[in-house]
Amino acid sequence: MAKLQFSIVLLTLCFISSINSIQSATFTLTNQCTYPVWAGILSGAGTSPLPTTGFPLQPTQSNSISIPPGWSGRMWGRTLCSTDSTGRFTCLTGDCGSGTIECNGGGAAPPATLAEFTLNGANGMDFYDVSLVDGYNLPMMVVPQGESAGNCNVTGCFVDLNRNCPSELRLTGSGAGDESVACRSACEAFGDPMYCCSGAYSTPQTCNPTSYSEYFKTACPTAYSYAYDDGTSTFTCSSANYVITFCPTPANSRKTTGAGQSAESSGSGSLAKSVGVSSVIVFAFILTSVWSL
Repeated sequence: MAKLQFSIVLLTLCFISSINSIQSATFTLTNQCTYPVWAGILSGAGTSPLPTTGFPLQPTQSNSISIPPGWSGRMWGRTLCSTDSTGRFTCLTGDCGSGTIECNGGGAAPPATLAEFTLNGANGMDFYDVSLVDGYNLPMMVVPQGESAGNCNVTGCFVDLNRNCPSELRLTGSGAGDESVACRSACEAFGDPMYCCSGAYSTPQTCNPTSYSEYFKTACPTAYSYAYDDGTSTFTCSSANYVITFCPTPANSRKTTGAGQSAESSGSGSLAKSVGVSSVIVFAFILTSVWSL
């Protein structure tokens, strides 16, 4: 009888340990643009690639993927894509150079709006941001859901920067005249170390905002506008799922500045989180029941 009781207690502890362990996150990519967007995904160095590295999203379409604990990488949207007569797939903005819908380890060719993540980083927190350091091609919003701790802000760039993009930064498409389909960074446009935060400008003390980075920052206060824009652009959260929306509407962005704003919870949270909060109570109840047999 004592062995049976011990086995039940051991199994209970193992169950609680597995429930409280780090869970995978769900990332939902949603296209609210009026045109198709092809999502691109690149895993960071030392991080295993995800089962999918790219897929199409028609207007109003969503796709959810499971992200393993400890994953780091970036996600973006590709636009104005087509397949040529040889079957090669390319995009005018955000192209990853793979020649297929799957990016297969290729990153976004600038200019591209990037959502960047490091899950379960320092102190078990997720770190995330929306970056315009490599330029901008479409609006993007990141919303944590079901979070348990951290500065779980909504962040992103909710406005169309292509319309008023400075002429020297504009990327125009064939047949589009002077219309901008993406807005390049000053680093890409000019290659000057002052804009690239390189060479003599490679430290936070020597690389400062410029009139070009301020164009991005004024319109999108919570997005990275240049390499050392950490203070107002990196956010942390734990035990969260994330919704990445292309062309978010004002209703979904809630406040377009996003500054100091916490994401709304998606509800009561996952079973893992609910059990995690009360695991001591659950264990005490089972233990009492076992010893009363």
